[in-house]
Amino acid sequence: MIIYQNTKDKFLDDITEGVLEEKIGDAVEQRFGRRTPKSEMRAWTNSLGYMGTILSVSAVPDDAGIAVEYNIPYTSKRVDMIVSGFDGEGRNSAVIIELKQWESAEAVPGKDGVVRTFINGSVHETTHPSYQAWSYAMAIRDFNADVQDRDVVLQPCACLHNYVGSDPDPLLDRMYGVYTDGAPVFSKRDGGRLKRFLESMIRKGDRLETVFLIDSGRLRPSKSLQDSLCSMMEGNREFIMLDTQKIVYEEVLSSVRKVLRDGRKRTLIVRGGPGTGKTVLAINLLSEVISRGSSAAYVTRNAAPRHVYKYKLKGSMKKNRVDVLFRGSGEFTESPENAFDVLLVDEAHRLNEKSGMFSNLGENQVMELIRSSRLSVFFIDEDQRVTVKDIGTEDEIRRFAKMLGSEVGRMELDSQYRCSGSDGYMEWLDHTLHIRYTATLEPPSPSEYDFRVFDDPCVLREEIERRNAENNRSRIVAGYCWNWITEGKNDPNVHDITIPEYGFEMSWNLGSTNTWAVDPGSVEEAGCIHTCQGLEFDYVGVIIGPDMRFESGEVVTDASKRARTDQSLRGLRTKYGPGEREAVADRIIKNTYKVLMTRGMKGCYVYCTDRALSDYIKGRYAARGEGGRS
Repeated sequence: MIIYQNTKDKFLDDITEGVLEEKIGDAVEQRFGRRTPKSEMRAWTNSLGYMGTILSVSAVPDDAGIAVEYNIPYTSKRVDMIVSGFDGEGRNSAVIIELKQWESAEAVPGKDGVVRTFINGSVHETTHPSYQAWSYAMAIRDFNADVQDRDVVLQPCACLHNYVGSDPDPLLDRMYGVYTDGAPVFSKRDGGRLKRFLESMIRKGDRLETVFLIDSGRLRPSKSLQDSLCSMMEGNREFIMLDTQKIVYEEVLSSVRKVLRDGRKRTLIVRGGPGTGKTVLAINLLSEVISRGSSAAYVTRNAAPRHVYKYKLKGSMKKNRVDVLFRGSGEFTESPENAFDVLLVDEAHRLNEKSGMFSNLGENQVMELIRSSRLSVFFIDEDQRVTVKDIGTEDEIRRFAKMLGSEVGRMELDSQYRCSGSDGYMEWLDHTLHIRYTATLEPPSPSEYDFRVFDDPCVLREEIERRNAENNRSRIVAGYCWNWITEGKNDPNVHDITIPEYGFEMSWNLGSTNTWAVDPGSVEEAGCIHTCQGLEFDYVGVIIGPDMRFESGEVVTDASKRARTDQSLRGLRTKYGPGEREAVADRIIKNTYKVLMTRGMKGCYVYCTDRALSDYIKGRYAARGEGGRS
């Protein structure tokens, strides 16, 4: 999706007439439902005005294409500017331009592709502009089949029009050469060089043909972590790390070197919402750390993703090796201090106090994990705590880190890679479920994310089955409002979930298989929060049960409607007082549905047993039109 596109001559006309920023701002409001801050408008005025000056004196043809704010598919990242046309060999050519307002920068030795500069009122580490432009170009090529098949030339570069580099220039340090060679940097005094660079890449105009290929080309199927796991563990690049992902990755590797050098314990808390790449980061780090000869393990309390990963690695890695690398959070009750160099704790919000089948082992999983490693990295999203037993909070991690003498650092992941990269969908979902009120009142457009509300669960199932026939990557999940019939757990004729008025019947995953997410035939069985948290699908169908309703203008929850066999709310009365119980149960139920409704990378289809809730969600979606009704 592109916010603004035009030919070069029309782009320059819009600058001359003083309407370019207004047009871009209006397009942002129309598509995202938000007003553009004045600071962002000023940035467009300065950066695009500068590019207009360069283009106006260049030999780049008037009918060359110009695109501003292009949203990279499957991500929440946007390319600042694209100039397109044909190169000297007649090939479709696009210059990917990262525009920066920076006035200064510092090199960061020991961290690949990372620099330090003044951003949002203080100095931060961030990706080198050349790395950023390069990674965006690589992501476009990875995702776009037409760009690949047509062999479109993607040439990244960075323009820092306020930056006057010192001598030597930190941005041109040899340590960044692999990126600056492929994505050159142009500073304030490089206008002539930038002009010649654009002229060398765009010899003939294309009247936006290349921009169209980039924006509307056929997309490659989005990669899923579980399908890419074997290649990742072999050290292959499967996912381009963008922006904060890269910063966190390099900080963890830097921390590994520090703990091995000085022996001081360190703990790093990495916060990030659904789809921000926490698990991808953890697996990439696991592969890299062990390749460097350090001892490490990927840890999660959730059994489902661990079993899926082990299933996927079967045959490519010895079983005992897999068992060492992929561990449950309850396996460290008796581990010696610093038994591991690094523990990468995914879904840390799901950690429990006690371990073992009967919760009678150990003292506290957070403490045990910090004690057992020189460097403990906790990937956490407190909005995904879905049972009373979940104790993983930042405060709890800090408390035990201090007790054990471990330094604590905190980082944030802000990029979104699930739900077609629609940050707007995440915010809209929070607002819609009354989890928190956000500025995003409008839902994503159907072109951004395929969200639908169905009146009939049978029709929803038919649509998910149709999607699943493509690649076995679509599933139906449900709130835990129907009892798990133990006597029929292996019998496909025993249906746990029934909605009689529609003749809908379905079983929870048969045999309680741990690999339901990837098993053939699983589309005929329903998953729950425990079988899908930490995993992802292309499309997810969510059945919202009677534990969430819409009454008197509010989304309300009812813990009494949970199944008797559900353990999520067990212990509520003993752990919390009368004034807290309802609030804790309300948040757990809403968090559960938020997790279920964010498992789909391409789309989410919903059926609500409560008609008022269904009508409410439809009405919220209809703010953009009729696309949400089925």
